[in-house]
Amino acid sequence: MSYGVDARELYEALAWYEGVGPHETIVVPWLDRARGGYRSWLATAAEDDSWWTEMGTEPGGQELVWELYALHRVSDRLLLTFQPASDQPGSPDPRPLPSAREYLDLFTSLGMTSFEDSDAFDPFLHEIVEVEQADDPHAPIEIIELLWPGLMLGQLLFNRAGVRIRAGVEHAQRGVADRSPLYWTFQRRHRPTVDLSQGWGSNSQWRTDFRLDYRTPVGDRLNVAGDCPIDGNADLLPDHPENLSPEERLLTPGDRRQLLRNRCLLREPEAVDAQAGSPAWEQDLMPFDWRLPDSET
Repeated sequence: MSYGVDARELYEALAWYEGVGPHETIVVPWLDRARGGYRSWLATAAEDDSWWTEMGTEPGGQELVWELYALHRVSDRLLLTFQPASDQPGSPDPRPLPSAREYLDLFTSLGMTSFEDSDAFDPFLHEIVEVEQADDPHAPIEIIELLWPGLMLGQLLFNRAGVRIRAGVEHAQRGVADRSPLYWTFQRRHRPTVDLSQGWGSNSQWRTDFRLDYRTPVGDRLNVAGDCPIDGNADLLPDHPENLSPEERLLTPGDRRQLLRNRCLLREPEAVDAQAGSPAWEQDLMPFDWRLPDSET
């Protein structure tokens, strides 16, 4: 299925660009070719009407999930400029350097709407970028600065808003909530990330599914295409290959839910000592198919 443009093309053009003014040079011409059919195609994903069940039977559904992932990669690259620098070797180059207006212009031109203001922290809407640790360990999470806006495509969450927060250690721990691996994410400047494209070849990596989270009038639906119960299958032995992996079992049910909702851990998990014996457990952890019980949605 072709609409004359694709997000991989845009991502690669931005990645190789070394000049100034990438928005006018690269993004605007790409948008001029992306109107019409491409925008209508993206809108197919805007409502929680189970269109994604076609992924296994219809090529259009699967291709749309892949295209949303590629478009999210574009967002990840453009957002690097709004993130704190890292002292770790190999930290990604934040170029190109779009303005917030240029960032929003790209995605709103594709039918998305931005959100910025919120009185209360909401893990569905907000990604923690920096934690200021409050003296009171029980102090709730409080947003103190917005670093970049979030985006919705109808009911579908496309990208969360980046925020700096203040919180007690019982709610969000500095060094964990803002520096532990961020899952379902390709790239951040200031923290490690884990998604299913990593480690694959130049073509295969683009066959990665976009996580589908919907905010509907009856509640939030997280990772709707996931097909693995978050607490495993009680009818199988704990070490059965189709049940929870050893890395998943190192997390409590509460830890797993925290990670699904926030896409990262907010505090050191209870089994931190056991995890220290498996230094690669965070990279080996595969939460990408987790699904909450129907009673929790």
